[in-house]
Amino acid sequence: MLRVTRLTDYATVVLTVLAARPGRVLSAVELAEQAGLEPPTVSKVLKPLAQAGLVDAFRGAHGGYRLSRAACDISLIAIVEAMEGPLAMTECSLDDTSCGIASQCGARANWRRINDVVADALRGVSLAQMLDTPPLPDTPPGTSRRIPARLAVT
Repeated sequence: MLRVTRLTDYATVVLTVLAARPGRVLSAVELAEQAGLEPPTVSKVLKPLAQAGLVDAFRGAHGGYRLSRAACDISLIAIVEAMEGPLAMTECSLDDTSCGIASQCGARANWRRINDVVADALRGVSLAQMLDTPPLPDTPPGTSRRIPARLAVT
């Protein structure tokens, strides 16, 4: 099953909190409270987000974090790659692969094509769009519709 890690999911939640408050500097504790997460978890996701240049960090008594640029200029691929490294559906999806059969593998080209489609889909969704919560198709407003899913244990 293809899925992002829990920390990447949490990073997206933290970033949506910041995106909903453009320009505001929020402490890790404030972010944790508003995101419904534990402060150590928020601190853990903020470090790679800052290293990737997605958030600016400010030290001091009134320090904290804010988005480094507008939410519409941050794509989901940037968040995923900040947290997990380059997107690779399979080992051979990367240009620099250590797979011993990559040169003769018949599936490699197709996996790379699939990898590119997923990357393009993530590139096409901005953090600003993650703030919008449109109803699911064919779902009356105010009701929810469950989507059956099988989750892998991580």
